[in-house]
Order: sequence, then C-alpha cells, then structure tokens
Amino acid sequence: MTRLSVNINKLATLRNARGANNPDVVRMALDIERFGAQGITVHPRPDERHIRRSDVRGLAKVLTTEFNIEGYPDTEFIALVLEVRPGQVTLVPDPPGVLTSNAGWDARTQQTFLKDVVARFKSEGIRTSLFMGTDPEQIGFAADTGTERIELYTEPFAQHFPIDRAAGVAPFAQAALRAAEFGLGLNAGHDLDRENLAYFNQNVPGLLEVSIGHALICDALTFGLENTVQLYLRCLREDE
Repeated sequence: MTRLSVNINKLATLRNARGANNPDVVRMALDIERFGAQGITVHPRPDERHIRRSDVRGLAKVLTTEFNIEGYPDTEFIALVLEVRPGQVTLVPDPPGVLTSNAGWDARTQQTFLKDVVARFKSEGIRTSLFMGTDPEQIGFAADTGTERIELYTEPFAQHFPIDRAAGVAPFAQAALRAAEFGLGLNAGHDLDRENLAYFNQNVPGLLEVSIGHALICDALTFGLENTVQLYLRCLREDE
C-alpha cells in the first residue's frame, strides 16, 4: 500500500499564532503515528513561520515512523538534516520567501549543485528525494543527480481533477513510468485531498508515498484527527 506521510506544518502555524505551545506539535505528531500514518513530514523555512528548527530536533528524538524533512538545501538546512539524520530528505527549489512550494527542480541547470547535495546526504545514509514536475526529460536529469526518489508536484493534477481527471492524471502516470525506467522511487504531494487521492493512487503506477498536510489538517477540524487519518488511509486502500 502507498504510505501516508502527514505534513504537520499547519499545526505549527496554529501554535505560532498564539506564541505558546498549544497545540504541541511533537505530541500531535506522535498521535498521528498512533492513528496509523506511516510517516511525518515537516518543512522548516528560514523564517520559522511554522515548523521551527527546535521542532525538528524534538521530533527526531521520538518519532518511530519515517521522518521526512523538506526544504531548500542552503547551508543551514543541510546542517540541520545532517544533525538529526531523518529517514528521508526531500529537496525543494523554494526561494526563501515563497508561501508554499509551487514548482519542481530544473534538474538540468541545477545538475552540479544537486549532485553535490545528494552525494552529501547519501554518504550519511539519508535517502534523498527531489521535488519534480512531470517533464520526462527533467526526470532523466533528476536520475543523473544520484537521488533515490523523486516527489511529483501534484497541484496541476488537483486543479484538473474536477474538470477532466483522466487528462489531469495522464502526465503523472507517464512520469511514473519514466521514473521506473531509471529505477527511481516515486513519492507525490501538494493539494492531494480526500476527493482526488484515491483516483491518483489508482492511476499512478509504483507510487510509494504521499505527503499531505493542508487538506488533511483542514478535514481534521470537521472529522477529528484520528478519523481523518483513517479516512486518508482508506483512500490509499481503495480498489478502482
């Protein structure tokens, strides 16, 4: 079954709005694990507007499922990842002030830079994934960096889903086949939700992991966190 990693950035945003420690993101991450999620994702940004570096360190000490840290690989981010040694690091090409991730890497023009970063993490036994679009040529360049996985940026699929789901998912299915040609593991994330997740999972071959945050946390306001995690896991189990 495709694994569910829950991005807890929005929980940290809620906490930071009041300046105290409610909700306690470390305790809630442990609850999410207990509710059945197979991983926890965080995306610490330089301004710490949601997840803080102290959160990353605290989570690394207690999580028992896969810990996935996303971020742009500047010097500070690389040092943090090497310090806490997560199961996976997902490299994104976000500039410092961007609101949310909105594009994959240009792995052709950034080839040398990405090769160096990937090699550094691999030497420490940390699995690396590159945040990518669906362009087949770019996926080939991603493979050349030495990364073990790519994470497909799924906002374009989510936008097309209400209009023409088959057309929306087709580039992702082709990208998945292309990744498999290079022996790349396949993750996906961004704007996946209860409405589109099952269809995406059924139609994208070889999908190993999805990372979902905003939609899942929003649903939890209505359905409760435990029930919501189960609802998303059910989407990943649904047969076509």
